[in-house]
Amino acid sequence: MSNSNLNPQISAPVQTAHALRNLYLTRAAFSIVWVVLVAIFAKTSVSIATVLLIIYPLWDVIGTFMDIRANGNAASKTPQFINIAISIITTVAVALALKQGVPEALMVFGAWAILTGAIQLILAIRRRRELGGQWPMIISGAQSMIGGSSFIILAHDPTMGIASLAGYAGFGAFYYLLAAYRLSKTAG
Repeated sequence: MSNSNLNPQISAPVQTAHALRNLYLTRAAFSIVWVVLVAIFAKTSVSIATVLLIIYPLWDVIGTFMDIRANGNAASKTPQFINIAISIITTVAVALALKQGVPEALMVFGAWAILTGAIQLILAIRRRRELGGQWPMIISGAQSMIGGSSFIILAHDPTMGIASLAGYAGFGAFYYLLAAYRLSKTAG
């Protein structure tokens, strides 16, 4: 639901906090389901696991569009549009890299995690001033950058595989849940 459809007597920051809280809960739920599916299929069905690897950045495109709608009052949506472009390119790049092998796909995924983590960090710092409740997203953005770096560095390690991304997504879900909880105080 866009902010324009909410009660006009509620302040814009409260409307945005409510919309972002709902978005964060949705993103957390997706990440949890994704982690469970990766845990189930990473060792038993490589084809399903590779589809899941492609779906994750594609889901970020959808989540970012939802973020734009939730934060309709923002002066600049440039970071979100950059994030959408990066995630679309990554979805295609991961699919192409998988033809070379999982390590190559992990390196692409790692680069994506670094870039989108930086964007998340910037957005969370901006939103903290207006909404509060963004410290989990600040930590998540920084951790995404660190995690992405480790995917690139360790991509050819024999213990790395698609299943290694489950921890990354699991922490993302945790931070989305924390941010949703924190925004509940602003949303009322």
